[in-house]
Amino acid sequence: MYVPFIVLILLVGIGACTRPGTDASKADAAMAGDPARRAVTADDMMKGARKLVSMCTNVQPGESVLIVADSKMTSIARAVAAAAEERGAEPVIAVMTQRNFDSSEPPAAVAAAMKTAQVVFSAVSISITHTQAMKDAVAAGARAIALTAFTEEMMVSGGIDADFTRIRETCKVVAGRIAQAKVAHLRSEEGTDLTFQIQGRRVNAMAGVVGPGEFSPVPNAEVNVSPVEGTANGILVADASIPYLGIGLLKQPIRFTVRDGFIVSIEGGDPEQAGKLRAAWERQQDPNVYNIAEMGIGMNPECRFIGVMLEDEGVLGSVHIGTGTNITLGGSVKARSHYDLIMRAPTLMLDGKVVIEEGKLKI
Repeated sequence: MYVPFIVLILLVGIGACTRPGTDASKADAAMAGDPARRAVTADDMMKGARKLVSMCTNVQPGESVLIVADSKMTSIARAVAAAAEERGAEPVIAVMTQRNFDSSEPPAAVAAAMKTAQVVFSAVSISITHTQAMKDAVAAGARAIALTAFTEEMMVSGGIDADFTRIRETCKVVAGRIAQAKVAHLRSEEGTDLTFQIQGRRVNAMAGVVGPGEFSPVPNAEVNVSPVEGTANGILVADASIPYLGIGLLKQPIRFTVRDGFIVSIEGGDPEQAGKLRAAWERQQDPNVYNIAEMGIGMNPECRFIGVMLEDEGVLGSVHIGTGTNITLGGSVKARSHYDLIMRAPTLMLDGKVVIEEGKLKI
């Protein structure tokens, strides 16, 4: 059960999530585009849940598995818990009140539980990915997976169909190339022309497979780096998605002017969509929300643009610029939020050499 405004840590009817003999093909048929398709069932979701606890986290018998959820995500949490229980682990679901902003810290009781669990899944509608609590859990050795805003359909098809083990090898190659670079330069036909320094920064290969002390979103396989604070300058045009605040797929490109590491103006775009982002940043009353916090490269060939964060950011060859908090990525800025601005098919140059050309990897 769920009690509003109270943090609970409890086992939630996990056995009801699955029945022997789950037929994954039924789930595939349900997602094949048939207008008369039935709703996704708990049985269907076990396809993705089993992949999360096997390929992605390699959950072992007797391990402590914590699934952090809010009231909108309990069906996802129950499926993951059921899959962990199948493998002989000790799953616990922590249900908390939905956060007000992405990157808001979870309650202290949940943060403490995250720090002691061997495996952590954050199945929440508002992200707790870029928080001190997540950073502490990973530092303590947790194998952590973000399932922010996951939908029941995403447990059945799309990015979850990827071979994350194979993607990990490609991510390592791309990460190695970025680690050698000093300066990144992003351009696009829509008008992006943004440069920033990355020399000496940690490069994160988040391929959806984690070991102790590692973190990754799923199915958003990506390679990311946090630009040196204060070095980003130029123009950024998001033309694909801003999958936060109910914005989703962009109706029109939005243009951001960047000066000395911070967004200083927002122009164009659909008035309602651009207005939501502008209003959210103003409401937070924190200048650090405008910080250029991340460059992330989508690496999952199964992801597609649907307006949901962890699908959109994984689209192969897309690039997103994260804003706000960067403490979990290797930077030093803690802001009240972290939002990503996604480009469909940009060109990326590292020290003058093209590594992505109009969305196509050249490595």
